[in-house]
Amino acid sequence: MGHHEKQSIVSIIGSVLVIGIYSLYVYRHYTQADIGLLNDFQFWGKSFLYLIPVAIVVQIVIQILFAIANRIVTQEDLSDITDERDRLIELKSIRISHWIFTLGFMLAMGALAAGMKPYVMFLTLITSGFVASLASEIAKIIYYRRGA
Repeated sequence: MGHHEKQSIVSIIGSVLVIGIYSLYVYRHYTQADIGLLNDFQFWGKSFLYLIPVAIVVQIVIQILFAIANRIVTQEDLSDITDERDRLIELKSIRISHWIFTLGFMLAMGALAAGMKPYVMFLTLITSGFVASLASEIAKIIYYRRGA
């Protein structure tokens, strides 16, 4: 298994942990006590704004720890060189991610247009962002395995 594949697997694990722990935290500390918060736009705005920096910082820390662990185990430095194949794989995975998020966004807006509660839209947006990031990393693994 190559370095890029390992890095994608670590990123997937990090994303699952972040969204899982953050969702559990928000549920236990806020929505479980007051279910009426689900219809509060201010609550959802704050939840999104807190999730973004938390996810970014945790991913950075996880990638740094992965680089350190990889260096200790393999005694090799991480390659800073990216060739055209790496760029092509990155572009293909970003394209897949954008299409999935766009579909999720359209579903979220469709939920509002259909008269569903606002929390359905927000949950759809969060879920589509999460699924898009997972799909991007899975696509990278697949493309690196195929060599394209």
